Amino acid sequence: MDVTMKKVVEASYLTVDSAAHYRTILRYFYHQHERMRDFIAPEEILDYMRSIPAFSDYQEDQLHQQLGQLVKWNNLIARQDMTSAKTIEEYKKKRFRYQSTPYTIEIERMLVVLEKKVGDTFQGSLERSQFDRLLQALIGLQKEIDEGLTKNAEEYMRIWEDVFRYFQTIRTSTADYIAYINSEQTDQRMQTEAFLVYKNQFTTYLRDFIVSLQKTSLQIGERLNELSLGKLDSFFQKLIEHRRSIPRLEDVSSSEQEWKTEYQEYWGSLRQWFLGSTSQQSELEVLQWQTNEMIRRMTRYVQRIGERQQHFRSRKNDYLHLAKWFANSESLDAAHKISSVVFGSMTIQHLQLEEGTTDNLHSDTWEENPTILALKPRTNRYREKTKPGSMTSNEEKKTRQREQYLEERRQERALIDRYMTEGVIQLSALSKVEPFIRKVLLGWIGKSMASKDRKVKTDYGLVVKVTIDKENSILLESDDGTLKMPDALFEFEVQGGGAR
Repeated sequence: MDVTMKKVVEASYLTVDSAAHYRTILRYFYHQHERMRDFIAPEEILDYMRSIPAFSDYQEDQLHQQLGQLVKWNNLIARQDMTSAKTIEEYKKKRFRYQSTPYTIEIERMLVVLEKKVGDTFQGSLERSQFDRLLQALIGLQKEIDEGLTKNAEEYMRIWEDVFRYFQTIRTSTADYIAYINSEQTDQRMQTEAFLVYKNQFTTYLRDFIVSLQKTSLQIGERLNELSLGKLDSFFQKLIEHRRSIPRLEDVSSSEQEWKTEYQEYWGSLRQWFLGSTSQQSELEVLQWQTNEMIRRMTRYVQRIGERQQHFRSRKNDYLHLAKWFANSESLDAAHKISSVVFGSMTIQHLQLEEGTTDNLHSDTWEENPTILALKPRTNRYREKTKPGSMTSNEEKKTRQREQYLEERRQERALIDRYMTEGVIQLSALSKVEPFIRKVLLGWIGKSMASKDRKVKTDYGLVVKVTIDKENSILLESDDGTLKMPDALFEFEVQGGGAR
């Protein structure tokens, strides 16, 4: 039977009626195991149980009965203690010392971690430092492989554990934090006005994480591409050598292939998380998309809260402030002037702003030059008087512009032809190109991505088929810098479909 289908009897003590007794006993065993005390006498456990106010009347017979039940559930291992027996009667009683099983220790360790969680919400964080640490660990791993693995096998096991400790921290902390942000409770809190206090803190935190992630993840991806399974084979042998050096009573010869397969699968999961595969998107890209989506969602919530506040805003205080201005006016004429500034002319029903007005918010109305508007009669028969005018011909100007444009295209076409060999341009065969040529080639690559047949029609009347070799990276040099990119092949066809 598959172990995943097996009934876990070791967890029975968590749900029985006397779970309080069983859990207290095994938690005591767990704490003693952490202090490297493995075999515990029943008398010690009895004293501990009675020291707890809730179990002050705990009986010895009850303890022996529950210890026996824990032995049946494989939580404890009983070992007869013959050294302390002073009489035949004590020996016949079969005094035991008890040791917790590995299953029980792991269950208690898991419970200790769960008990530290706050409520039912996820925690986690987006730690930028973990990506830097993982990068440094991968750099150290690559350096050791390049130097020929001359150190002790134990040192390589430490490097391996460092890599996957940082990777595990990245996986768990980021997944928990994404789950926390996407939880219903957090979503509801974001829609309240109290969230406005934390808006800047959240967006800064997410933005800084994305910037750091983009810088570090590319370097991590390059290291993972360089560290193939073939290069790691000798490193895996060192790890197996270290595990084989640990004394075990079991026969481990049959486990060496399993160990190697295990290391390969672990490494494959690391590559999948950062690089993805041909059939599956990488978790890193998903993380970047989710982080950007969180920022957009927060921005939408803040906008809605602002609109809601503006809609229900009371103008009472504003009107009271204006009323004080009128109440403190020295004369009716002064009140009229205030009214003209605050409310405008009472007989005007429509206001129109012409171009050329100031954008200064602190500028007063009377400081601006007046705008004169011509009023037109409101009749259907009114027509504005027009004067006949001559038509200006721009044919000469259009001709010059067209010739200039065609001349630029001819120069560009000449540059393209200079790099073409038998109707083909291979990027890896180019030593150095002009910045304009690089821009044109990158533009063709971008347009070809949106086409199913990877063909692009150029401004020169040609059809270009673009083939990208993702497995081969090149350095494309120009006067303004060097670009690292996949190799690409450009095959030119004339507009009719024939080869050039």
